[in-house]
Amino acid sequence: QVQLVESGGGLVQPGGSLRLSCAASGIIFGIYHMGWYRQAPGNQRELVAGITSGGSTNYADSVKGRFTISRDNAKKSVLLQMNSLKPEDTAVYYCNFMRRPYADWGQGTQVTVSS
Repeated sequence: QVQLVESGGGLVQPGGSLRLSCAASGIIFGIYHMGWYRQAPGNQRELVAGITSGGSTNYADSVKGRFTISRDNAKKSVLLQMNSLKPEDTAVYYCNFMRRPYADWGQGTQVTVSS
């Protein structure tokens, strides 16, 4: 069974940085395109960054130039480096496959950007 566990969130001031991690188990991780998603209260879950099995990346316009996604296939993990954080980045962040069918969603990790 696929399991995705996110970590690394927290409270940070505007302009600060956080690094999120997602550990995967139960899959041959290296063949999957992976993504980081976020969901703010009252909003739908959105894809903010994706990385293909080959390492190509894509980003939502709202985070382009500030967030960097990477993966470590040996450790079955996908990372999200978030810099220059803004209050509007506040959300619960999840990792999952880039495309349907998705794995069961993990609990996510809360990111709060506030002074």
